[in-house]
Amino acid sequence: MNRFLKHWRKTGRGEVLRAHVISSADDFVILSRGRAAEALAWTKAVMAKLGLTLNEAKTKLKNARKEHFDFLGYAFGPYHHRKDGRWYLGASPSKKNVRRLTAKIDELLVRGNHDPWPQVCERLNAMLRGWSTYFSHGTRLMAYRAVDHHVYGSVRHFLRR
Repeated sequence: MNRFLKHWRKTGRGEVLRAHVISSADDFVILSRGRAAEALAWTKAVMAKLGLTLNEAKTKLKNARKEHFDFLGYAFGPYHHRKDGRWYLGASPSKKNVRRLTAKIDELLVRGNHDPWPQVCERLNAMLRGWSTYFSHGTRLMAYRAVDHHVYGSVRHFLRR
């Protein structure tokens, strides 16, 4: 991945394609203004030269002004402002990540768990603190609300048992 990023900088692709590469470990997104197909073709060619392959299932061209895309657990794209009705480009925790968290909560609060409540509560709070710290940027209201409702119901059923 580093070789690709170095080649991107050395060849000045960012200026030529009016694009930016956002990367983390082995994941990356190329944000381009109007030349995304060209950036994708160039990336495929360079990756082939470097002996690397793109995951075709994850490789997509998206217009971020009209549709969402997921990257590093966030969903980026157009959002509707709840108060004034305007559209804006933003980020929020992806639905997939909210589902993943609720599944972890369900695993912790499973019927067969007979640990004392203080231990379970401590693990649950640590899990929720970590998740909310990672997802502390962007539009969070709907994701946080979904997680809160799930936690409330799951804890109530756990304590009732």
